[in-house]
Amino acid sequence: MKPIEIDTPSGPARAHLHAAKTPRGAVVLGHGAGGGVEAADLVAATEGAVEEGFTVALIEQPYRVAGRRSPAGAKQLDAAWIAALDHLRGDELADLPVIVGGRSLGARVACRTVEATGAAAVLCLAFPLVPPRRGDKPPQTRLPELEAVKLPVLVVQGESDRFGMPPSGRRRQVVKVRGDHGLKADNEAVAGAVAAWLASLPLAAAPARQRA
Repeated sequence: MKPIEIDTPSGPARAHLHAAKTPRGAVVLGHGAGGGVEAADLVAATEGAVEEGFTVALIEQPYRVAGRRSPAGAKQLDAAWIAALDHLRGDELADLPVIVGGRSLGARVACRTVEATGAAAVLCLAFPLVPPRRGDKPPQTRLPELEAVKLPVLVVQGESDRFGMPPSGRRRQVVKVRGDHGLKADNEAVAGAVAAWLASLPLAAAPARQRA
């Protein structure tokens, strides 16, 4: 299917749709800071979700569509993500419950905007828990971004991820797989973890206020 261009406050974003035959929900995923939607873990997650009956939309942020590698600021990323979700929920993914997420930076964006997007759950691939140390100041954990999500959350994390291992929580499941932050070592494990978690979610139809 041809990618869909979506207008956002930061310029056009792009959605790559992978449709399930009879979808019971949708999964919308964002990419990492320096990579695109072809990342190994995003491909594996897409395969697992489609097999489980979920249509998947992989979103390219405007800075990637424009050919830049360095990501925009958090406010721009969040606004573009919300605009993309608003478009998809009013058209291609109308009436479907939506799970949001992404890999690394994309997971952070999904967590920060979860209320604005009206998501049913959050899928985090390689969540960058602790940023690299810079100077003498100790790095601040990004755990509050995960803790702020009051919905079901799945974190799929490489056992040797240099950014650390998020803890599990009351509604947060953490699955460790072989590999590092790239999550390239065991695609089957990533796909399997995503499929099993999606199968366990009690999903209702999208609320009327979110329909086009």
